Amino acid sequence: MRVVSWNVNGLRSIHRKGFLPWLSKARADIVGLQEVRARVEQLPAEVRSPRRWKTHFVAAERPGYSGVGLFSRHEPDDLDTLLGAPAMDAEGRLQFARFGKLTVVNGYFPNGNGKDRDLSRIPFKLDFYQRLFARLEKPLRDGERVLVMGDFNTAHRDVDLARPRENRETSGFRPEEREEFDRWIRSGWVDTFRHFHAAGGHYSWWSQRAGVREKNIGWRIDYVLATPAALGYVRKAAVHPEVHGSDHCPVSVDLDPAVLT
Repeated sequence: MRVVSWNVNGLRSIHRKGFLPWLSKARADIVGLQEVRARVEQLPAEVRSPRRWKTHFVAAERPGYSGVGLFSRHEPDDLDTLLGAPAMDAEGRLQFARFGKLTVVNGYFPNGNGKDRDLSRIPFKLDFYQRLFARLEKPLRDGERVLVMGDFNTAHRDVDLARPRENRETSGFRPEEREEFDRWIRSGWVDTFRHFHAAGGHYSWWSQRAGVREKNIGWRIDYVLATPAALGYVRKAAVHPEVHGSDHCPVSVDLDPAVLT
């Protein structure tokens, strides 16, 4: 059973670049998308409801901004999209989907930069992290099987970006952002990719400046975090830089199907 997360940087845009052929070959059972940037009625019918997939989309109130989408082979047993903070819920950043005994949280975490790259959104970003952490604290403590996947907009450690020294004051690698990520890990959440792969050089986002992706000057800011109860079923975690079409690439985990039951 494969669960995939991908910030597509505009679903309508990536559709023109081959999203549906990729989806048909990804061998995925659940796919969470971030930065959909469209209301459901704006999506082409074949993307809105592809054959043999169940879909659900959450749009931001602001047109062309944020938004998440979920594609699954089976209808979720339960689905929620609200964190309970109106300013955050208005940005369409979350889906909580339960499939049997597995809960999958698809999240598009805020960027800390304001309109002028002035770091003014870092408090909002940290508040989002903290509110989601609080929402998931009881399932974590109770030994439930939960995956939190998406664009976390934070590189956790030096090994998670190509140029850590030059980016210590950049949103996405500032101390307060990394400390909040640390808090999740200290509390028991497991970075599934790092569980299997210790080496650097694996990134999920690259600047769109010419040559940057080709030189692999990137950041790993897309994750699948697992509760210890879910980790026992994770057999593999991967980053897929060979998949193009967005400034991010997909990340995935393969699980024993028994995680559902």
